[in-house]
Amino acid sequence: MLRLLKHAKPFYPIILLIILLLFIQANADLALPDYMSRIVNVGIQQGGVERAIPEALRQSTMDRLSLFLTEEEEAKVKDLYSLVDRTSPDYETYLKRYPALAQGPIYVLKPTDAATIERLQPAIARAIVLVQGIEQIQAHPEQARMLMPGIGLDLSKLPAGTDLFALIGRLPFEQRKRLIEAVDRRFEALGGEKALVQAAARAVRAEYEAMGMDLSRLQNSYILRTGGQMLLIALLAAAITVTVGFLAARVAAGLARDLRRLFFEKVMSFYGAEMDRFSTASLITRVTNDITQIQTVSVFLLRMAFYAPIIGIGAVVRAISKSPSMWWILGLGVGILVGLVALGFRLAVPKFKLIQELLDRLNRIARENLAGAMVVRAFNRQRYEEERFDQANRELTQTTLYVNRVFVMMMPLTMLFMNGISILIIWVGAHQVAQATIRIGDMMAFLQYAMQVFFSFMMLSMLSIMVPRADVAANRIAEVLETEPSIKDPENPRPLPYPFRPTIEFRHVSFRYPNAEEYVLRDISFTIQAGETVGIIGTTGSGKSTLINLILRFYDPTEGEIRISGVDIRQVRLKDLRAHIGYVPQHANLFSGTVESNLRFADEEAPGERLHQALEVAQAMDFILSNPHGFNLPVAQGGVNFSGGQRQRLTIARALVKRAAIYIFDDCFSSLDYQTDLRLRRALRDYLRGSTIIIVSQRVATIKDADRILVLDEGQLIAQGTHEELMEKCEIYREIALSQLKLEEVRI
Repeated sequence: MLRLLKHAKPFYPIILLIILLLFIQANADLALPDYMSRIVNVGIQQGGVERAIPEALRQSTMDRLSLFLTEEEEAKVKDLYSLVDRTSPDYETYLKRYPALAQGPIYVLKPTDAATIERLQPAIARAIVLVQGIEQIQAHPEQARMLMPGIGLDLSKLPAGTDLFALIGRLPFEQRKRLIEAVDRRFEALGGEKALVQAAARAVRAEYEAMGMDLSRLQNSYILRTGGQMLLIALLAAAITVTVGFLAARVAAGLARDLRRLFFEKVMSFYGAEMDRFSTASLITRVTNDITQIQTVSVFLLRMAFYAPIIGIGAVVRAISKSPSMWWILGLGVGILVGLVALGFRLAVPKFKLIQELLDRLNRIARENLAGAMVVRAFNRQRYEEERFDQANRELTQTTLYVNRVFVMMMPLTMLFMNGISILIIWVGAHQVAQATIRIGDMMAFLQYAMQVFFSFMMLSMLSIMVPRADVAANRIAEVLETEPSIKDPENPRPLPYPFRPTIEFRHVSFRYPNAEEYVLRDISFTIQAGETVGIIGTTGSGKSTLINLILRFYDPTEGEIRISGVDIRQVRLKDLRAHIGYVPQHANLFSGTVESNLRFADEEAPGERLHQALEVAQAMDFILSNPHGFNLPVAQGGVNFSGGQRQRLTIARALVKRAAIYIFDDCFSSLDYQTDLRLRRALRDYLRGSTIIIVSQRVATIKDADRILVLDEGQLIAQGTHEELMEKCEIYREIALSQLKLEEVRI
């Protein structure tokens, strides 16, 4: 995947936006369990009382709190509150909220910064817990030992009706301090400051009840407020999920589009050596299936590769903050999950590359049979080809099923494991709740954070399984994109001379295909003058088409040089070279569209008159005009809706539209009958007067009127001359000519 990363550069701004949104989403998702914990701990267990510092308290309660505060703490605490009595301007307002104001003055908390409240909360919490405990002892003396153990005083033995607060008030502060230390020791064993604040909140709630406050309204208000915030955060996370999904799909689709375009442009720059390296079936699989694989995984990567680590790390941190003593459960769960993923990874990943290779093979067999369907039927090989395709299909199916079985087993095992971990968390957490070392809400939050950790690991494990397959596909795409064409424009190109003279010169040219040991052409030397018509004939495999490919620079000579208009063609830009050449390939190839669009393939700006002339010269006007569609006659892919002779004539007409200085006809008259062949050659002689013409043919009749004929045999130029000269001095040419002339006589 990294080899294709540079092609994602246009999408970097969107990718950065996705990362930012995922960071916000992860934090929103991480906040939800914490809000749920607050609803349980504060909203339900503490009745909506958020802090140990009451928003209001009676004057008598403030006096009692002062007994357990240092002078400095007492001063700071009283600075937090303002005294409200009947003379206060807001008396009526406060009376509605705090009915106890009618019986006596109260203290109301002033607007204060959170830092100050946080700093004074432990001191007030200890004091208010002590005040509540002493009030309960005063009401139930027999519970003194249970409520306040270890204070050094047996308060249950005091006479009935004793004012404990008056008694404690007469004690020195050092003795009162022992009560404070006893409270600290007791709550230290129960969870420290958190347990103290929770106990203080219950005491604050009792104070509110004594003041006549509406406790149901207080609780409902907190739950609704916190629940509303939780809902807004959930909606934000959902909106970001949709947005990220849209952006990720857009980036992945754009990347796939660009890769297909670059892939196609690269393949269009390939020549024979590159096409020999990559099969057509493999290239089709790469540009379709492989790029689709990359697109699919890119969406998953953008949505999960950044989100999963953030949510995983954040959930671990928050879970441990909720219950540090249960960290080992997370470690155990992650270890087992990693083991399951590693096992699946080891079983499935090696099969991904095999799947791509089997898919290439299946496409190759399908393509061969579709292209050669008539041949298969002619030789009654349908059964054999069906079995060959079925074998490749079965191998691909079996390999795919193997990978799918691994995934099918992974999911229930993972869910079983996660449910087991959930039970373990609840079991351990319940014991800790019973021991008052953790609150119920914190245990529930820990459970949710643990699930987030495991789900993040599951997402990463899915990525670890999907990415290798996409990496195989990406490497296959990169392999094509990074392949440099063997034929390239020169760094310092030379222009062709003006006026251009269509001369062609071979100087000691030899050629062999890449990685081949044998030469296809050996020491070929000849010169074709401007306006000359030259025929090329030879035995099968003698190198005729290879020689033509060298002129067009589909291959470069292994040795020697080829000059056109006196310039080595390797020093000329490919576009400039081919602008002067009209080429008709050996195999007629038409493109889907219309007859006119195929003719204009040679020159988009060609006037209609030139199209008519080209069709007339190519002897194609009769079957075009006889059709009501005329020039708009549809052409199917490959021109399969035309006969072989019609395809060849349309291909010749396409080349004639170009009006080039050099024309190359590579054995393109083979599907024409002799009369059409003769009329076509006569028309070409007049239409292409002044152009250099090269005709490659197996028919002597097609080239016998040429100015000169080159005879090739086993890659060597063995003779050249006119038809009459070669009949006298070249035995191979004479044998070919006599065999064909006899055949023509039979036909006549």
